[in-house]
Amino acid sequence: MAQATREYGEWPLKRLMTEVVGSGHKSADDMSRTQAREAFQRILGDEPDHTTLGAFWLANRWKRNTPEELGAYVDVMSEESVETATPEADPVDCGANYDGKGRSAILGVGAGVVAAAAGTPVVVHSGDRVPTQKQDAYKHVLDELGVRTEIEPSESADMVDEVGFGYYYQPEFNPGIDALFERRDNMGVRTFVNTVETLANPANASVHLGSFYHLAFAKKMVRTLAQSETSSVERALFFQGMEGYDDVRPGETIVAEWPVTGEESDDEDIADFEIRTGEYGMDIESEDLQVDDIAGESAAITEAVLAGEREDGFADAVALNAALRIYAREDADSIQGGLEQAREAIADGSAAATLDELRTF
Repeated sequence: MAQATREYGEWPLKRLMTEVVGSGHKSADDMSRTQAREAFQRILGDEPDHTTLGAFWLANRWKRNTPEELGAYVDVMSEESVETATPEADPVDCGANYDGKGRSAILGVGAGVVAAAAGTPVVVHSGDRVPTQKQDAYKHVLDELGVRTEIEPSESADMVDEVGFGYYYQPEFNPGIDALFERRDNMGVRTFVNTVETLANPANASVHLGSFYHLAFAKKMVRTLAQSETSSVERALFFQGMEGYDDVRPGETIVAEWPVTGEESDDEDIADFEIRTGEYGMDIESEDLQVDDIAGESAAITEAVLAGEREDGFADAVALNAALRIYAREDADSIQGGLEQAREAIADGSAAATLDELRTF
C-alpha cells in the first residue's frame, strides 16, 4: 500500500524565496510564524528541491532570522523530531555549538561533572562531527574518557538521575535534524539549524546555559526561547564563550541573565553585566587554554583537574565554568558562591568520584 503524501500549506520554499526572504539582506521581508513553521516542516519532511533548500538557508543567513522565526523552528523541531526523556532531576541544559572547537580545550565535561558533584545536575548534548566545522564536541571528549555516548534518550535521563551528569546523543534524540547532515555539509556555511539545535533541550530542563559572541545574539536567543511555544525553559544564562562554545572566555566578559526584574534589567527582563575572570581565580589569557589534540587533551585535563592533580589555569577555568552552571540553576546566590562549591567538590574528591560513576554507568 502506497504511503500517503503529506499535505502542507501554501508556502513552499520556492515561493517563500520569491515573495518573502529571497530578495537580499536589505530588502527581504521576515516570515510570519505560520510561514516559518511550514518551511521547517517541509525541510524535516525532505520535501524541498536541494537547490531550493540551499538557497533558502542562505537567504535566512543573509537577512538574519527573527526570534519569532527561530521560535517557530524550535517548535517544529520539538514537535516533529526531538524525543525527550525527562529525568527526575531538573538539570541545567548546556547548549554548546554542535560543530565543535578547533583551538582550545573543551572544559564543559569537567565543569559539568564538578557542578554535578556539588549538587547541580547538568545535561549536555551534541552530535558527531556536525557541519560545518565538524570538529570535536562533547561526544568526543566523553568518548576519550570511556563514557558511553551512543545511547537512547531514556538511558541519558537515567544517567542524569544516577550520576548527576547526563549526555544526550543527537542521532538518538533528534533524528530529523541528524538526517539533514549531508545537506548541511554541502552548504559550506552555518545555517539556522546550527542555532536551533542547541535549543533542543532533550531533558525538558527549566534552565538553559549558552554562549555568544555578541550581546545582541544572547538577547535574540532569550527572545527565541520566549517566542517558542514548546520550550520548557524558565531561566537562562548566557556568556561570551570561547569559539562559540559554553566555556567562558578569559578576561573581561559579558554575562546575560533572564529573567531578572527591577532596575538592573531591560523591558524584556534581560540583565547583562561584566565579570573579570581574574577576580574569580581564572587569571589567564585565551591562548593559555589552547591545545593541539582537542578531544584527547581535553579528556586528560578533565581527569587531572577532577583528581586534584592540576592547579593551573585549566583547573581555574573548570572551576569557574562549574560555578556558572551552579549559579545558573540558582543553587548558589552568586557566581562566587558557586565557585566555592565547585572548588570544594574538587578538593574533597566528590568530582573525581562522580567521574568514576559516569565511566561505569
